[in-house]
Amino acid sequence: MTSVVVFDYGFGNVRSMVRALANLGVDTTLTSSYRQALEADGLVVPGVGAFAACMSGLKQVSGDRVILDRLRAGRPVLGVCVGEQIMFAHGTEHGEPCDGLGLIDGSVDLLDADVVPHMGWDTVDAPSGSTLLHGVEGERFYFVHSYAATAARPADLTAEQVDLGPDEHITWCDYGRSRFVAAYERGPLFATQFHPEKSAEAGAQLLRNWIATF
Repeated sequence: MTSVVVFDYGFGNVRSMVRALANLGVDTTLTSSYRQALEADGLVVPGVGAFAACMSGLKQVSGDRVILDRLRAGRPVLGVCVGEQIMFAHGTEHGEPCDGLGLIDGSVDLLDADVVPHMGWDTVDAPSGSTLLHGVEGERFYFVHSYAATAARPADLTAEQVDLGPDEHITWCDYGRSRFVAAYERGPLFATQFHPEKSAEAGAQLLRNWIATF
């Protein structure tokens, strides 16, 4: 049976993600075990809270190391919400600059909008060739966030001995005066700013699309 680890580092809405994956017939484990996270077919990195706190919690249980080790081996990783944001190079939440994992070149900053957080259902602008959004390009997804990346570029990961390949697919969303990264795909690295586990059938299909890459 296909196995997925939802990484438990103290900063995720983990129960809803575990349920969503289990409902798809996936053998789902909630753990902070490096070995189990490394060996599973897929790894989900959730995230709720502040960028810097999530980075600190992730490092305390070697989550940064297991993500890099999986990507070196070409094994799929899916970051969700702040779990997406920490894949970027930098975050500036609450005026506290913090380095992210640097897997995507870009910065996570406060949304430019009259009302934050951006909370509720919204449509996205998916690129041609997206794996995650295949078949649900026109659907709405559920967002809850005040910060986001408004630019994304392929990071140079030569020093980390990680090769994600040349193909990059970025899904965008507009809110207020910001156009931000709603989803990112490059090789085995996948990430969504929205919550697929809270996005009804569209979210379930996105998770199915991700699982099909294993």
